[in-house]
Amino acid sequence: MAKDNSFDIVSEVDMQEVDNAFQQTRKELMQRYDLKGSGATIDLDKGAGRFTLHAPSEFVARQVMDVLNTKLVQRKVDLKALKWSSPQAASGMTVRFFGDVIAGIDKDTAMKINKDIKAEKYKNLKVQIEGDQLRAFSPSRDTLQEVIAFLKEKDYGLPLQFVNYR
Repeated sequence: MAKDNSFDIVSEVDMQEVDNAFQQTRKELMQRYDLKGSGATIDLDKGAGRFTLHAPSEFVARQVMDVLNTKLVQRKVDLKALKWSSPQAASGMTVRFFGDVIAGIDKDTAMKINKDIKAEKYKNLKVQIEGDQLRAFSPSRDTLQEVIAFLKEKDYGLPLQFVNYR
């Protein structure tokens, strides 16, 4: 029996790059003329992977989000990994947003990915859900490459990476 080849389907975010983008955004908030005295602030809780954005209006908050998104894209962090909450009223007639950095594949999404792969009926392909990632096995490397191409075309609302290809 031939040894199976495999790869892992994961959703990971480099928190160091997120932190670097955050630091650049804070610096730009202090230097940019239209945001300098606006009273907008942004904080990052690295442990929880959560941004907290305070601004005097929703318009200013959206500008700060655009600056952060630009910095994240420059650092090659996929914007699908960041989910913003709806605006919340805060003290002093300000508005607050929370942005969560999403890492890992939740169980529902993993089951949907598994179901989509099985619906394609690839020959001799097995998929296992292992915590917050999936592992695909097949004797044929070509089949695994077809699965990767298939998943790249799909949108599951989070960035997918394909690692440990053996």
